[in-house]
Amino acid sequence: MNTSHPFSRRQILRHASLITAGALLPGMQRAVAASAVPDALAGRIYKTLKIGMIKSSGGLVEKFKIAKEAGFMGVEMGFPGNDVAETKKAIAESGLTVDGSVCGEHWSVRHTSADAATRAKALENLKQALRETREVGGHSVLLVVGKGEDGPENEIWSRSVENIAKAVPLAAELGVQIVIENVWNQFCYNHDGGSDQTADKFVKYVDEFRSPWVGMQFDIGNHWKYGSMGGWIRQLGHRVLKLDVKGFSRAQNKFTPIGEGDIDYADVRKALIEINFHGWLAAEVASGDLDYLKGVAAQMDTAFGL
Repeated sequence: MNTSHPFSRRQILRHASLITAGALLPGMQRAVAASAVPDALAGRIYKTLKIGMIKSSGGLVEKFKIAKEAGFMGVEMGFPGNDVAETKKAIAESGLTVDGSVCGEHWSVRHTSADAATRAKALENLKQALRETREVGGHSVLLVVGKGEDGPENEIWSRSVENIAKAVPLAAELGVQIVIENVWNQFCYNHDGGSDQTADKFVKYVDEFRSPWVGMQFDIGNHWKYGSMGGWIRQLGHRVLKLDVKGFSRAQNKFTPIGEGDIDYADVRKALIEINFHGWLAAEVASGDLDYLKGVAAQMDTAFGL
């Protein structure tokens, strides 16, 4: 057997070093930037945004291309509501992923409603959202479960759990998670309470379903007014399946751009590492054009060390 080699050992080592250097150079700027942020989450988090945030005079294809150019890796659609065929075309022509969707009409057609016909419609909407999300390759449906105005907490709690649970077998069959967003809906927290509240009720609510197909799309900005977002993430733990983000200022009592306001992002990053979170982070802020969305993506990079 001929064991000779056309390259000398020195040439082989030099060649290997060049390959290594070449592989590192494209990511060097990102690594340096991330290293400046303690507990950076680069490699753990993928940026996405709501389809309604993309301003464009064109159709879905153009919107998808804008989102991709702005630095996002995915987009969340609205189902039912958006056209499945058009969405598939946009995916194919842009190369951008649909990572999930927001359930249509969930604010107005609610699982907490005292009216049985309304709850049946809410269930129908959720099931349609699950099917259409799966059809375009998505893996989650964001759901607002209802509103506190629909009745006493114990009643709307049981009504909504019973209704949503009817969609869980379909979610499991399709491989699409139902992800509950914490919103200002006067449910599972005290809307008039202080900033020392915990995620106890959210934990108990999710656990009522006893299913890995139901969890939280935890919105980091929505409840900073009411409690520690790092603390809530630690409490929710494995129940956090996806993330939403917007800024909030307790001092001014208003929502802000991502990174502005007074959210403790350092503690949020630490908490996400502690629960070993890997997944999608969705911007949920005002809409804008390409330059604006590039700014939103950069804000996310800075806040999370991406």
